[in-house]
Amino acid sequence: MTDPTPSDVALELERLRATVETGFARADGQLALLVQRSDQTDRQLADHETRLDALERNRWPLASIAALVGVVGLLLALWQAGTAH
Repeated sequence: MTDPTPSDVALELERLRATVETGFARADGQLALLVQRSDQTDRQLADHETRLDALERNRWPLASIAALVGVVGLLLALWQAGTAH
């Protein structure tokens, strides 16, 4: 086995450096994609929360209206029963 020359070592170190840089660039790209997807998911979640809050706010009058109609119906029935005698 022959001893490597300094130029051979330098060449291998340069190749190793290029391989590491390529790997880091690939990892950076994948991380950027994950951050972008996370941001999109956060925006969708915030949008869904806003829409759900709006639905919940608009839903409460229906129960109140139904209760009011029931009370009015009961009062009318009692009034008719009272005036029928």
